[in-house]
Amino acid sequence: MYDPVIHTIDLNFRGTKGAIGAYLIPHSDGCILIETGPGSTINTLITGLNNYGYKTEDVTDVLLTHIHLDHAGAAGWWAKNGAQIHVHENGAPHLLNPERLLASASRLYGNMMDSLWGEFLPVEEDRLSIMRDQEMIRISNLSVFAMDAPGHANHHLIYMIGDACFSGDIGGIRLSPSHYLTLPMPPPDFHLEKWRSSIINLKQLNPKRIIPTHFGIYQDADWHIQAVLDELDEIEAWMEATLPINLSIDDLRQRFIGFEHSRVTKLHDESTNADAHQIANPSFMSADGIQRYWNKYRNPE
Repeated sequence: MYDPVIHTIDLNFRGTKGAIGAYLIPHSDGCILIETGPGSTINTLITGLNNYGYKTEDVTDVLLTHIHLDHAGAAGWWAKNGAQIHVHENGAPHLLNPERLLASASRLYGNMMDSLWGEFLPVEEDRLSIMRDQEMIRISNLSVFAMDAPGHANHHLIYMIGDACFSGDIGGIRLSPSHYLTLPMPPPDFHLEKWRSSIINLKQLNPKRIIPTHFGIYQDADWHIQAVLDELDEIEAWMEATLPINLSIDDLRQRFIGFEHSRVTKLHDESTNADAHQIANPSFMSADGIQRYWNKYRNPE
């Protein structure tokens, strides 16, 4: 198994280092990007490319793990500038016609939409390539393997390139150099059992490096994958103890924030940046996703 050269570009989202990354991989005819980040960070991404000796037109392909705005918000811009965009089949219609995606995000972010995410352009059909589960493609001298990975989103893929796994959000959020790891569980697609199954399947790929979009390249893939499974167990136990109380959403949010705070405290790790975690993975959104999951799958009326 070969070790591809991977460069991390910090998108400095909301002025915070290490919250959202894009990954640059050179090939014999240019380079590819894993993720684009939001439209609001395009200039930062271009500067990062330039720092590694590449120009916008050198980006031949973009691989999106999923279509949430922090991962794929600038996909249309890169397609307009010549890149081929690769995405899960469930996400492709929303890139072609993003009206529903943007309407849903606008309900959540309101008048902060533009400042947070910038412009979201549609992707032209001839610039869009659908990646399916267990599919292998070649991009110049690179081999890219895709695996369907639901649990965080129903349009989520994991990519393997050589020994490296690009885990998007299904591999959790881990902001270097801390061992504190969180799971982003927003509505509407959070599903605990599907998430666990995705991680078990990821484990079978035996990656040596794991690379979450939030944030960094980690050499301890075995530890990281097991930590995600352990946290799923911990969250499930917390849900089973908390959700039957039938709390209001505001109270549930506060309980979940307290749960995450207790996890940070137990680590005694001074390198943990809890504020950056809240930017990358706001706890209130996970509380909302947990409530929806519980009411739909564990306690349907």
